[in-house]
Amino acid sequence: MTTKLASTVRPLGTTYFLVILSAGLPLACLLGLAVGAVPIAPTDLFTAVLGNSETQAATIVLDIRLPRVLLAAVTGANLALCGAAMQGLFRNPLADPSLIGVTAGASLGAAIAIVAGAHYLQGFGALGVVSLGAFIGGVIAVLFVYRLATTDGGTSVATMLLAGIAITALAGACSSLLEFFADNALLRRISLWKMGGLDGAGTRELWLGTGITVVLCLSLPRYAKALDALLLGESEARHLGVAVPRTKLVLVVLVAVGVGTSVALVGTIAFVGLVVPHIVRLLIGPRHQGLLPASALTGALLLVMADLVSRTAIAPTELPVGIVTALLGVPFFISLLRQRHHYGMQP
Repeated sequence: MTTKLASTVRPLGTTYFLVILSAGLPLACLLGLAVGAVPIAPTDLFTAVLGNSETQAATIVLDIRLPRVLLAAVTGANLALCGAAMQGLFRNPLADPSLIGVTAGASLGAAIAIVAGAHYLQGFGALGVVSLGAFIGGVIAVLFVYRLATTDGGTSVATMLLAGIAITALAGACSSLLEFFADNALLRRISLWKMGGLDGAGTRELWLGTGITVVLCLSLPRYAKALDALLLGESEARHLGVAVPRTKLVLVVLVAVGVGTSVALVGTIAFVGLVVPHIVRLLIGPRHQGLLPASALTGALLLVMADLVSRTAIAPTELPVGIVTALLGVPFFISLLRQRHHYGMQP
């Protein structure tokens, strides 16, 4: 039993794991470009990517699939990074970015925009209003949660968690109330938004999503040592020289902007921020210096493959990618939890 347990929990080398992910992600993106309702031959794919073709294949690859695949990659990296940061902040590997209310607030903001404003707009204008509403809703929810958890003595992580649960419940109730009064067309739009989808991917969405993800990739690793110290407790982190209140505030703001942008661009995509950092932590260990970049690459890879499944599982009809991530992620995650329980391990 001891040997079996050791072989189960022995982490992989971080560098080795990052190399595997760095090689696997481009291959997954190429697969996402080639496979779909209209298969693209490898020669046509590379010709289109190099920009030397004006064929139908080039139009499909460059105008439809390429923005979608790249947006899936940056969104997956965004959500996984935010999940890893939240799990470090809450000192719980089962934490999720939605714990601070950003996902529920963004969903409520999108629902309000759909019912109140987007009904009178057409085309991209409607999408822009809904995205803006989602982003504003997510940021407001997080600011409210943070304010509730902050007193003269500092910001309590436990209070932030409870406030996030309360705000999530309130936002969910308000969203349900809007759905109750919405007509069938608006109700369907709200429901589809909450399921998440990459079908609206375009150049503008891609640039915005990429910009926010780059900011997260550059900012969050700077707090890797602080997150490692927070795993020991706030008092120990202070003794190690970590500015705990400032670190909490910066992490919450970055996660709010990251997840709020994600929901604004593609709707609610479940489970990526929860399952990806947890799996990566099992594979390479808990140090955030390796955990954060590995989570970003794994999240990008997971969402690219999930989007591929959503486009091909019942082609030509597309499944919402949020449903696919849950259907793929939940069974795998449950198997991991059962394995940990079987060997007497704690999360």
